[in-house]
Amino acid sequence: MIFGMTTATYTFVHVLLSLVGIGSGFIVLYGLLTAKRLDGWTGLFLATTVATSVTAFGFPFDHLLPSHKVGIVSLVLLGVAISARYVFHLAGAWSRVYAISAVLALYLNVFVAVAQAFMKVPALKALAPTQKEPPFLIAQLVVLTLFVVLTIFAAIKFHAESVRTA
Repeated sequence: MIFGMTTATYTFVHVLLSLVGIGSGFIVLYGLLTAKRLDGWTGLFLATTVATSVTAFGFPFDHLLPSHKVGIVSLVLLGVAISARYVFHLAGAWSRVYAISAVLALYLNVFVAVAQAFMKVPALKALAPTQKEPPFLIAQLVVLTLFVVLTIFAAIKFHAESVRTA
């Protein structure tokens, strides 16, 4: 039992939060690329992505795992994004800080989703059983490259002077 839930229920909640975070994150990313704030989607993305990272620490473990390190980095990025958005109100350079940190937090969630897919989907697991094989590395490299490009464009397009409330 984890926090009064079976492991299966806790895992379901964690995965659901992650998927909602990824889905809403892509909508927020669209807003960043089109200079729209999308306030409701932003709140949903930030809340569910924080919850995803926090709930990852609720699973039983006996030592610090790479997934925990990703969760820590994600929470730091989310702290920066939340501060830039809600404390500094996207003023000046904070709009770019927000765009970069939010997209990087989304990237980490997608990175973990790809890794989980290669662990759980039989066809993908067959291609890369240890996640050191070329199909896994190529998939993660494609995701990384895509997010580097998207982060750059989001940082360019989303700045205080042109941001519209949608």
